[in-house]
Amino acid sequence: MTPTVSLPTRSGPRPRTTPSNPHTQLDQQPTDPRIREQLAARLFALRGVVERPSAISVAGARALTLRQPTSRSQLFMVGTEFAHLHPAPDLSLHTVLPPELAAEAIEAGWAEPHPIARLGLIPATVVMLYAPREETELEVVAGLVTAAHAFLTS
Repeated sequence: MTPTVSLPTRSGPRPRTTPSNPHTQLDQQPTDPRIREQLAARLFALRGVVERPSAISVAGARALTLRQPTSRSQLFMVGTEFAHLHPAPDLSLHTVLPPELAAEAIEAGWAEPHPIARLGLIPATVVMLYAPREETELEVVAGLVTAAHAFLTS
């Protein structure tokens, strides 16, 4: 079952990103550092999540990993890593979303497919979620990652 998330359309144009690895957001980062701190605090407080250095991302990326593999382990990026937060100046994140939610997040302007996912080297529903620019966007991005967590742990 796919968790339900209310997805408004993201305002403004999509941020510029790199077309290949490292897949990086180049503009539209939050100007208030508390936005990023609040996002990280919420995500690392999810049940069963352990913070580790990412095993698949750039140096300094903070991975959301699960203590235990799940029945959907084939959907993780690597090991039990299902999301990671990129360090400054990028501040975007990658996560594995349920297929329907990934399509919805892309359509609503919150996400884009990971270039390596397009090649079939990681799950097809690994997306970049753009860095939230303010509090309202923080709620949406946190909701998407929470939905990913619920999907992968159900």
